[in-house]
Amino acid sequence: MAAIRTVAILAPPGVQLLDVSGPLDVFAEANVQTGKIIYRPLVVGIEAAPIRSSSGVRLMPDAVMGARHDEKIHTLLVAGCPDIADRPADPAMIAWLRDVTAGARRYGSVCSGAFLLAAAGLLDGRRVTTHWAVAGRLAARYPSVIVDEDAIYLRDGRLRTAAGVTAGLDLALALVEEDLGRDIAMKVASQLVMFFKRPGGQRQFSRKGEAAPAGRSALQELQRWVIANLAKDHNVAALAKRADLSPRHFARLFHSEVGVTPAAWVESIRVDAARQMLESGRVAPKQVAAKCGFADADTLRRAFSRHVGVTPAEYRKRYVWLEN
Repeated sequence: MAAIRTVAILAPPGVQLLDVSGPLDVFAEANVQTGKIIYRPLVVGIEAAPIRSSSGVRLMPDAVMGARHDEKIHTLLVAGCPDIADRPADPAMIAWLRDVTAGARRYGSVCSGAFLLAAAGLLDGRRVTTHWAVAGRLAARYPSVIVDEDAIYLRDGRLRTAAGVTAGLDLALALVEEDLGRDIAMKVASQLVMFFKRPGGQRQFSRKGEAAPAGRSALQELQRWVIANLAKDHNVAALAKRADLSPRHFARLFHSEVGVTPAAWVESIRVDAARQMLESGRVAPKQVAAKCGFADADTLRRAFSRHVGVTPAEYRKRYVWLEN
């Protein structure tokens, strides 16, 4: 008989409910598919009182952080909260995490729960992921942590981390496959109507590229003009002429004040515009390239795949149910 694995999920106050319920539903379905109790859930709170989630729903913990219980934790996951990156780390929670992870077979986080593991020093030197919206803050606050902003979930030794919210289901499914094999994991995915392996990464959901014009006012005016005239030729020479600067001085000034080369900025703005057109479903995919200033559909496809992680056709399918 397979050993029962206790899966504990630490649910801080204000927890994102799906960070907890999503993975637990995957483990529960694995029990159904095997016909055995393989996973035993354990929701852990900071006190013996209902945990108010970010949606307002209250969750009753099975155990209290720091209290003794008979079950050895096999897998520990830390759920995230919408504002966790803005909170000071709770010393008692940090101490508990260090203690429990030392004896667990594996541990990890869902979404912004990575901030708690990082505060405990449990991510140092590790490759991790978290929600795209806070990945930059995690990397800046903890320079020793290697943050992959695109990954849906990652494995590094005993550590497992997942991106935002629904990625907790992807991570849990990967853990089921790790424990029970591909066939059981595929049956779980089928029953829960979810991807067995989700296509693409977080870049297809990120809105970080939609930046406001930056730099001195003359450069911002130029950027706004480019955005309004994407179909024109925006090479360095043409942009420098419009800014009344030499190409070399313009390129150096633009990179210094905006943070990227003119060519990289123009490409990113064009990709952002292409995303919006594809999401609306009102522009035929073949017309998107011309409207956004790409030489042809193949050039759009290559640039789009670099920035977003999927092709324009794949991306459009996420947003358009029915063809007109």
